[in-house]
Amino acid sequence: MRSWRRGTKEMDLILGPFADSQLERLGPDELDLYEALLAENDQDLYPWITARLGDARPGPQPLLPILDRVAAFAHDRLARK
Repeated sequence: MRSWRRGTKEMDLILGPFADSQLERLGPDELDLYEALLAENDQDLYPWITARLGDARPGPQPLLPILDRVAAFAHDRLARK
């Protein structure tokens, strides 16, 4: 639910489908990272994730793996449309 009821609609549309599709596939360590990601502000998360559509990889070092995974999922999901 926290993935769909964010502070911005943009993050709802990125994190909501990711959570619906991928949460059950995440291991315990990845779930901990995702939980930490959800604690971040949308105003920070949005540029951290969308920058990955190019070559940049901003964001806190511990969150880089989950940021990469969310961004790749969003990219693949949008490329299918």
